[in-house]
Amino acid sequence: MSYATLMVHLQLGQSNAALLTLTADIARRYRANVIGIAACQPLLATSAIAGFLSAEAVQQDQTAFDREAREAEAEFRRLLAGHAANLDWRCASVFSSLADYIASEARSADVILTSPEHGGSLFSTAHHARMGDLAMQAGRPILLAPDTITRLQLDQVLIAWNDSREARRAILDALPLLELAAKITVAEVVHASDVSAARERLNDVVGWLHSHGISAESLVRVATGSDAHEIADIARSIRADAVVAGAYGHSRLHEWVLGGVTSNLLSNPSRLILLSR
Repeated sequence: MSYATLMVHLQLGQSNAALLTLTADIARRYRANVIGIAACQPLLATSAIAGFLSAEAVQQDQTAFDREAREAEAEFRRLLAGHAANLDWRCASVFSSLADYIASEARSADVILTSPEHGGSLFSTAHHARMGDLAMQAGRPILLAPDTITRLQLDQVLIAWNDSREARRAILDALPLLELAAKITVAEVVHASDVSAARERLNDVVGWLHSHGISAESLVRVATGSDAHEIADIARSIRADAVVAGAYGHSRLHEWVLGGVTSNLLSNPSRLILLSR
């Protein structure tokens, strides 16, 4: 299997060199097309201050967006040139959330590469997509890459398993990456009473991976803390380069409330995280 088209989400107003360098490495391996995407909300979309804006402020905001969009596209094309089969660029100033816009465009891609969400000011969502919202809405896997990672190194991959629909979706979406991994551990965190059943489940998962020509080993961990803590501890102990997991959450009052494991994986990751729902 392969990823035919990558979508890379860039932050406006800053360099995205690390993410683009990683994207170039992945595109080269899969001979993939790459779509660059960026967006921001105009000041007028911020209801708290929209009524106090002058025409001059609105124009300055538009001018800044135009400049940042040009700079982002130039960096995208410069760092991806010669590495991708084809390049496409999409950028917009949107009144909806950035996650909504990116998710709507994700129909064109197999996977979305992006950087972790960073905290900021009251208006930071105007320039930064909420990663939890994007993971829940995109209908495509999200590959979250910290700035310290500039090439695809998969000596050890951890699959966080819990036999849910989301976990099954994630492992399927991750197959192109898993084919490149040197070692794979499929881990499930359970109560002591469920160890035997968990071993049977993981044997099935390892067998399914083997049917795709991928070797893996299983690990059942008896929970002594939260699932999020246990998964993080396993990832550290095996020195995982990447974690594959389902994205869990539910919608409440037009916002996504994330599960504990999903929230923890999205919070300042030190390794690649592939989330799928």
